[in-house]
Amino acid sequence: MSDEVWMRRALDLAQEAESQGEVPVGAVLVRDDVVLGEGFNQPISAHDATAHAEIVALRAATAACQNYRLPGSTLYVTLEPCAMCAGALVHARIERVVIAAPEPRAGAGGSVLNVLSNPQLNHRCAVEFGLFEQESADMLRQFFRSRR
Repeated sequence: MSDEVWMRRALDLAQEAESQGEVPVGAVLVRDDVVLGEGFNQPISAHDATAHAEIVALRAATAACQNYRLPGSTLYVTLEPCAMCAGALVHARIERVVIAAPEPRAGAGGSVLNVLSNPQLNHRCAVEFGLFEQESADMLRQFFRSRR
């Protein structure tokens, strides 16, 4: 399958988050065209500051694989990961992170911080930006406008 298919799934998950009153972010973790785990933002409903889409997807994937490391996998996410999520992705040895929209306030994939591909760390994720960036950014803008 293509990157577009997986990012479309992440966008669908972001819409699910929005329908539950959460910030619309979705994530899908894939290896060899098989979904290992997926998730959407749930910190409000789960009363858990760590329940970001990436962490939810990572937890599902590591439980399914019975391994905390997921080499050879790709994470598709609709918004650039924060430092917490980026650190978890590095520890899990995610090979590649495909990001729809940058996060200019707290992004740790290169916008504000560079955790995902920091040469000082013992693992670096390949990072790609921009796949369905406009759709993701529009969804986020519309969500926050409706809250004001």
